[in-house]
Amino acid sequence: MNISMYQASVPVLVKALVNLSKILEKAEAHAVAKKIDPAVFVQARLYADMFPLSRQVQIATDVAKGCASRLAGLEPPKYEDNESTFAELQARVAKTIAFLESFTPAQIDGTEDKSISLKVGGSEMTFQGLRYLFDFVLPNVYFHSTATYAILRHWGVELGKADFLGSH
Repeated sequence: MNISMYQASVPVLVKALVNLSKILEKAEAHAVAKKIDPAVFVQARLYADMFPLSRQVQIATDVAKGCASRLAGLEPPKYEDNESTFAELQARVAKTIAFLESFTPAQIDGTEDKSISLKVGGSEMTFQGLRYLFDFVLPNVYFHSTATYAILRHWGVELGKADFLGSH
């Protein structure tokens, strides 16, 4: 049985970003209900040397759009990385979901062995397509989505495992 690189990437990434969007919605509603400036959450961190929530969302979306682009042989679109409100973060997530949904299976299937190179933290990394997806993309999207979730839980937003996993 062969794996469909499209099915293992695009729908999985879209679901993760939809769930991330719903978590951000709950966070904004919590801020409004508790009369907390939403900027507190957008700039919140779990620890001083960690990225703030806004950067966690930016990285999750960057990795997701980079995945589909690179597997399809395209240059990933560049985003400004200047989001400072929930509305701006939601727009970024929505733009990324729409971008992912623009890909077809024909563009991505068959890329299991495709050479993928990218710079991460100043270092060049090279993967074969399947390893790129499973060893870099999915762990990174889940890591930064989890960090977003953890920051918001730390600040009292009522979230549970079902919010992270979403509906099946």
